[in-house]
Amino acid sequence: MPYISVRGVEHYYEWIRTPEAKQDKPVMVFLHGWAGSARYWRSTAQALSEQFDCLLYDMRGFGRSRGKPALSAANVDVAEAESPQAQAEAIAELSYELEEYAEDLAGLLDRLELPWVYLNAHSMGASVATFFLNRYPARVEKAILTCSGIFEYDEKAFAAFHKFGGYVVKFRPQWLKKIPFVDRMFMARFLHRSIPATERQAFLEDFLVADYEAALGTIFTSVSKTAAEVMPQEFTRLKVPTLLISGEYDKIIPAAMGKQAAALSDRVEFVTIPNTAHFPMLEDPQSYLQQVREFLALPVSV
Repeated sequence: MPYISVRGVEHYYEWIRTPEAKQDKPVMVFLHGWAGSARYWRSTAQALSEQFDCLLYDMRGFGRSRGKPALSAANVDVAEAESPQAQAEAIAELSYELEEYAEDLAGLLDRLELPWVYLNAHSMGASVATFFLNRYPARVEKAILTCSGIFEYDEKAFAAFHKFGGYVVKFRPQWLKKIPFVDRMFMARFLHRSIPATERQAFLEDFLVADYEAALGTIFTSVSKTAAEVMPQEFTRLKVPTLLISGEYDKIIPAAMGKQAAALSDRVEFVTIPNTAHFPMLEDPQSYLQQVREFLALPVSV
């Protein structure tokens, strides 16, 4: 499996390309959501691979990528820094703030020598992408944010969410995936339509292997008073042409939150995919791809 060191951390990545398609295609990078991995983007990437070279990667601490490494000479890639000491200092500064994940993306693009790309990001990954769009607008041609939005701070609700999330992250026995139909129960809150069993099982597996510190840390940074205050500002600042897609029945990030976020910038188009929830790209891939193709001015047939 291909890995690349980004800011001192080993990141898994893969390319989905169509060999017989035209050469020198633009690159589309896909970002996954909390406790997921690049695996659930494969079908979407394959559908777009005639027009794009599709780059999928697992964010730090999720899927097949490592979490924050211990400081040691083995973890220092001198090609990424002026000296091993400088690299070690960079590793020590890594956190689970969404802005830091945006810097991870910048580092990945630098290592792969990609000066500009298209972005397609989902859920927590869409928040990371939003920070990236404002920090590096010249590096993105267009962006698709799926199941993203803004929310109001509620101290009691957030405290309850963090407490519950802490229990969920702490108690993840590996034997859980062996229980019949547990994948259906695990995904029930995220879906309105059914998806293939292999996809449900992959989500459960990714959740079980997610790095503890990364999974817990991003719960606190994604759902926080700071995020509630900062994300509206980030959406207001967007200058890159962006499509924001929501699932009509999304319980995780309701469509109303997406609509509110899109209204903050005239650079953001907003659409809702009917009869889908938190994974419209898997629940109704045909409608999802149609919206993406229209936004990108690509042929609408799939």
